[in-house]
Amino acid sequence: MRFKARPSPELREVVFPKEMLEGLFCMAKENHPREIILLLRGRVSNASAYVDELVLPLGTTFGLGFSGFLPHNLPLDPSIIGTLHSHPSGSLKPSIQDLHNVFGLVMVILAYPYNLSSTSAYDKSGKPLRVRVTE
Repeated sequence: MRFKARPSPELREVVFPKEMLEGLFCMAKENHPREIILLLRGRVSNASAYVDELVLPLGTTFGLGFSGFLPHNLPLDPSIIGTLHSHPSGSLKPSIQDLHNVFGLVMVILAYPYNLSSTSAYDKSGKPLRVRVTE
């Protein structure tokens, strides 16, 4: 019996509750100039990735010019849909390291000055996605 990998959904957007995203902006500002990183727990429906919860993995490091966690410490959790990290430099584009270390289906970047206009999202291949906020 052969198993076939399930194809990844064709995503168009990442959806955050307004209060959650505002809290993330505060967290990024409080840790600036250190980068932050969190896991996004949620669900995918149609072409949207809905973020329902945030996870701070055990052993996460917020550093100057980097952030990280040890993926081998994580339990298998199919509800993890991606990561969010900050770019204190202000760049909205993923770095080569970001693209080589995508965890999940989406990657969200909060860039300085940490507001909605300085937020970007990408699928695991680096294609830009829309960021939408719900009330």
